[in-house]
Amino acid sequence: MRTAVLASGRGSNLKALLEAQKRGELPIKIVAVGSDQPKAAALELAKDNGIPTQVFAPADYPNRQAQDEELLIWLKENQVELLLLAGYMRVLGPQFIRQANIPVLNIHPSLLPAFPGLHAQRQALDYGVKVSGCTVHFVDEGLDSGPIILQEAVPVLAEDTEDSLAQRILEAEHRLYPEAVRLLASGCVKRVGRRVRI
Repeated sequence: MRTAVLASGRGSNLKALLEAQKRGELPIKIVAVGSDQPKAAALELAKDNGIPTQVFAPADYPNRQAQDEELLIWLKENQVELLLLAGYMRVLGPQFIRQANIPVLNIHPSLLPAFPGLHAQRQALDYGVKVSGCTVHFVDEGLDSGPIILQEAVPVLAEDTEDSLAQRILEAEHRLYPEAVRLLASGCVKRVGRRVRI
């Protein structure tokens, strides 16, 4: 599957996907990487791997709809069949989700539906949960509310800080995201309405 990735930061999940692709574990080809942050390390990682990049900085658009429209053009020009959000810190608008008409996946650092949105690790610590983790899900028109594909639990330790918990969850993300993408791209996972069939 021709795949595009959107990332806002350092690109560690992009790196995990690229490594799995190079090992022949993923039936995808990452053909484009975009970011809302012109200086995102993920863009440099993509360039180092010979992947074309594009910046969609919010300041360059009069509103979110205009940004979403350019994202849609980018997907079409690159003949993208699968879009992966890998630490992309902007919410895609409902119109984008409807018009993209391709699977859009996201990885989130909690066991959804618990702790959606920003600062999931801080939320987990504030609530005093004993187990957190990460979730790969289809993106829908809500906030981290789409059908769940895979989850991996990560214990919350008594001495955990937001950073230490985030780091352990990130290690789980690097295992979980490639596996979820493999299942989807190989036809083992299908979205049926609000449910996922494996």
